[in-house]
Amino acid sequence: MEQANTKNSDLGIFEKYLTLWVFLCMITGVLIGIYFPQIPAFLQTFEYANVSIPIAILIWLMIYPMMLKIDFSSIKKVGENPRGLVITWVVNWLIKPFTMYVLAWFFFSVVFKKYISPELGKQYLAGAVLLGAAPCTAMVFVWSHLTKGNPAYTLVQVATNDLIILIAYVPIVGLLLGIGGMTIPWKTLFLSVLLFVVIPLLAGWGTRIYVTRRHGLTYFENTFIPKFGSGTILGLLLTLVIIFSFQGQTIVDNPFAIVLIAVPLILQTFLIFFIAYFWSKAWALPHDIAAPAALIGASNFFELAVAVAISVFGVQSGAAVATIVGVLVEVPVMLTLVRIAKKTKNWFPR
Repeated sequence: MEQANTKNSDLGIFEKYLTLWVFLCMITGVLIGIYFPQIPAFLQTFEYANVSIPIAILIWLMIYPMMLKIDFSSIKKVGENPRGLVITWVVNWLIKPFTMYVLAWFFFSVVFKKYISPELGKQYLAGAVLLGAAPCTAMVFVWSHLTKGNPAYTLVQVATNDLIILIAYVPIVGLLLGIGGMTIPWKTLFLSVLLFVVIPLLAGWGTRIYVTRRHGLTYFENTFIPKFGSGTILGLLLTLVIIFSFQGQTIVDNPFAIVLIAVPLILQTFLIFFIAYFWSKAWALPHDIAAPAALIGASNFFELAVAVAISVFGVQSGAAVATIVGVLVEVPVMLTLVRIAKKTKNWFPR
């Protein structure tokens, strides 16, 4: 299992330069929106219940391969060294969403109020909330591998988090959006989780069981999953092009908005990392458990956040842009935290 996970966790060229690809796709989308507005206008005709069909397909392309990597049979190990799991659960579900809300509200409603209209500030806040309530699912295997984390334990952390998402994501998002004074489209929110979490999760689980029974776990881990490796990134990048083709004129009118959105997101990432990391140190957890525990909370399941933002608020919303900025800052910030974790390994017991 460790060998298979290590192979699948290597930082490929797309992941390594994800920030660059995201930036290029943003520029491409903006240029399309300005110079070829008929393209987003045409895509807008393919909608059902305010959900863009092309983007829904691309989001499935993003999320399904991630769900293939989750082995829910690992949950039987939940009782082994439970302190690392307690840190993961508490930080991810009782601390992270609420600190994200406070930071985003403070910056969008107080610090940056001269540069952002109240309505746009609410939309950016909504996007930040969607990110804050979605802990990392797939990329954490990369971060865990880079810090020499325990792959089997990381798998348990991620698998249990995915199950908690099914129960906690909608109530937490609904609560925070309501506190922020936003109308909560509960039906759309539940539908988004059904479409972009429940169905891909069941599909990935069913595929894992079927392929493993027919060809074995080694084939599934080393041959089957890598076939989908480029699908996630391709789906993400094409989604960005479409989103920013709708946002072209808005971005040109206020390019500084990208920087403003990035500020609370980056601060939140560092805050959550150090909360979990120092808590792990206080509990004397080994570094190969402490580092992944901190990195899971710090990074986000941004594919889910993008999907829900588009479904609930629309592809042209500020919430969608805010979740994309989360993608933009994810890799460089997480690589910085990986370096911090590696340099402080001697803080933890061997």
